[in-house]
Amino acid sequence: MNHAATPHLITQARLPRWCLPASWPMQGAQPQLADIELQQGRIAAITPHADAHPEAHPEAREASWNLHGAPVLPGLVEAHTHIDKAFTLPRLGALKPGLLAAIETMIADRQTWTVADVHTRASRALQWAFDAGVTTLRTHCDWWEPNATPLAWNVLRELGEEWADRLVLERVSLIALHLFSERDGARALAKTVAASGPGACLGAFVHSTNWSAQSLRHLFEAAEEFGLDVDLHCDEELNPQAEGLATTAALLRELRFGGRVVCGHTCALAVQPEAQALATLDAVALAPITMVSLPTTNLLLQDAQTGRTPRQRGLTLVKEARARGIPLLISTDNVQDAFCRAGSFDPVEALAVGALAAQLEQPFDDWSDTICRSDWLTRAPNTPPLCAGSIADFVIFCAADAHGWPTRSASRVVLRAGHVAAGAVPNGWLAAADSSIAGARP
Repeated sequence: MNHAATPHLITQARLPRWCLPASWPMQGAQPQLADIELQQGRIAAITPHADAHPEAHPEAREASWNLHGAPVLPGLVEAHTHIDKAFTLPRLGALKPGLLAAIETMIADRQTWTVADVHTRASRALQWAFDAGVTTLRTHCDWWEPNATPLAWNVLRELGEEWADRLVLERVSLIALHLFSERDGARALAKTVAASGPGACLGAFVHSTNWSAQSLRHLFEAAEEFGLDVDLHCDEELNPQAEGLATTAALLRELRFGGRVVCGHTCALAVQPEAQALATLDAVALAPITMVSLPTTNLLLQDAQTGRTPRQRGLTLVKEARARGIPLLISTDNVQDAFCRAGSFDPVEALAVGALAAQLEQPFDDWSDTICRSDWLTRAPNTPPLCAGSIADFVIFCAADAHGWPTRSASRVVLRAGHVAAGAVPNGWLAAADSSIAGARP
C-alpha cells in the first residue's frame, strides 16, 4: 500500500478559525494546530495537536503526515461559473469592453456550438476545478427561448452524471427575465427545469435593461410551485437605480418563499447612496438569500471603456453583507471567454483577487469560508464542512502559511475521501521525516 496516498493521521494542520469550535485553544493570536484522524475515508476526530499523538496511535504512524502548520481547507466550492462558455476566447477575435458587449459576442458565438464542442470545453473546465480541489461547482446556462431547451443544458446534465463520483455539478437556467412576463410561461419554464433532473435551479438575468418586478414575482411563484431553488444574476451594473436585489428581498418575505435564493454580482450596491444600500442589505439579512461576489469578472467588466482607466471596482458590499450575517460566497464566474480572459476554475484565485480589491483582512481565518460552504447554495440545513463523520475532502496548501495565504497557494495536495486525488505529497510530511520542530515549514 502507498501510505503517502492514504493517510490515517494528519498532524499539525492549520485550520481556519471559522471552522473550529469556540472552545478551541489558541497559541497567541492563532488557533492551535490540529490533528485529524481518518477512518474509511471520513473524519474520525479533530483535536488540538499533541506532541505525543503519533506514539499514542502506533497503528497509524506508518500512514501519518506531519504538515508542519500547512494551511488546510475542506473541499472547495465554485458557486458561480459558466462552463458552457469557457475557453471560447481564442475564436472570438477583438472584443469590445463591458458586460452588454460581451453578451452580444457570446450570443453570436453560441450559434456555432455543437454537443461535442460544449462537452469538450466544459469537461476541461471540470477537470481544472477538480484538480484545484473543488467538490461542488454551480454553472449557469443561457436560456433565450421560451419553448426550446438550450443545447448546453442537456450536455451539462450529462456531464453531471459523468462526474458524479468526482464532484457535484449544479445547473442554473439563466433565463431572460422577460420570458417570465406571463404566469403560464413562467410555470412552463419552471416545470421544464424541474423535470430535467437533480441539481437544477431556476435562474434569470435581472438588470435595469430588462427590469420587470412582475416577471420576477412570476419567477418566484413558479419556483415555489415546482420546489426549485433560485439563482439570479442580479444588478450586475453600476446603475444606482437598479432595484433587483431590494425587490427580491421584499418579494421573498411577502411570498414566504421556502427555498434558497442566490443573488450573484449585485454590483449596484456599491454606487447607491449608502443609506439605501445598507437598508437593502438589512432586508436581505431577513430573507433566505445568499450573495455571491465575482471579483475577477466584475473588475474587468464594470466601468469598462476603451482607452480609459476604470474608476470604480464593481464589487458588491462584501464587508457590510458579512456584518449582517448574510451568507456570502466568492467565485470565479467566467474563464477565457468574452466576459473574462483570466481565471482557472480555482476559487482560491477568485478570493485572492477579492482580498486585494475589497481590502479583506485575515483571508484564511475570516474569509476562506466564502469558498467552502456549499450548504449556503441550497435549502439544505447549514452544516459545517469539517466535523467528525464528514467525508475527508481536504485541500492542503504545501508552500503557503496562514499569514500570507492565499499567496503561494498553487502548490497543493487534494484529498478526496482520504485519498490523494491531485498533487504530490512532500517528503517532509511523511512519518519517516524529521518533524521535531513544530511549526517549521517543509
